[in-house]
Amino acid sequence: MSIAVFIEVRDGLAKKSSLEALSEARRWADKKGGKVAAVVVGSPSNDAVQKVSGYKPDKVLVADDALFANYSTQAYAAAFAAAIKQENAEAAFASATAMGREVIARTAAKFQTSVLADVTHMEWNGALKAQRPVYSGKAYADVQSGKTPVFVSLRPNVFPVATPDSAFKPEVQKIDAGITADQIKAKVKEVHKTVSETIELSEAEIVVSGGRGLKGPENFHLIKDLAQVLGAAMGASRAVVDAGWVEHQFQVGQTGKVVSPTLYIAAGISGAIQHLAGMSSSKYIVAINKDPEAPIFKIANYGIVGDVFQVLPALTEEIKKLKSE
Repeated sequence: MSIAVFIEVRDGLAKKSSLEALSEARRWADKKGGKVAAVVVGSPSNDAVQKVSGYKPDKVLVADDALFANYSTQAYAAAFAAAIKQENAEAAFASATAMGREVIARTAAKFQTSVLADVTHMEWNGALKAQRPVYSGKAYADVQSGKTPVFVSLRPNVFPVATPDSAFKPEVQKIDAGITADQIKAKVKEVHKTVSETIELSEAEIVVSGGRGLKGPENFHLIKDLAQVLGAAMGASRAVVDAGWVEHQFQVGQTGKVVSPTLYIAAGISGAIQHLAGMSSSKYIVAINKDPEAPIFKIANYGIVGDVFQVLPALTEEIKKLKSE
């Protein structure tokens, strides 16, 4: 058995969600007596290669020519497909991030097969069987691939990251993606980045989200303050984003980002099904709302019925005190 894992590289660094996929591949390979190839696509890549090496892939395959300096689905999928063919991989993993979903879908199409998408659990007895949330997280579907290689995208923050071994030295090889610049139909001409003061939503262990209960953008600093003291990412409901209080990058939900943190704090969020679809797989959910009948309380592990304008500042101050002790 051989498993190829697509490693997402941003600003020269390997994404945590990709390390989760690599760790899961290593666990299965150890169980089945197989091998793992980490496919690092992006330039520069030196730091990413060094990072993934500690998670014990048998081989690190690198595509870091100038062609891969800016993201291109066509180029990145070509590199991943070349690695899968070279290693004769039986399975291909990627994290279910925006980039990961796009690359693995295009790569699977090259092999005329489909993707087991956004999986949260896997079993491998003869064939790979996976479980994934459907109907906005209200149910789970058991899915199975009928041919190899099996393509799987793993939901971020669901599968644990292994403990890295800095002394481990895998074989590192360059791969030929078999594609040239003039073959790429869509090219990135310019990149505009938004500098965020908080942690990236999809990779955060703790997320603090705010909704319409905050009444206006001038009060959203209460969410940001709590997120900062917790070392958390800031999130928001769709209604807040649609109203222009915060940018779309902070939206949690079916049409925003799907998150699975260890702790999710929902403040002033009623719990519309669209929002629940994006955070219901969180391990622990704390809801703060003045309406005791708010739907969010039905899925919350802990609920605080109260005014967010009183609860949030008090909670922030108490956490500051605890951290200073």
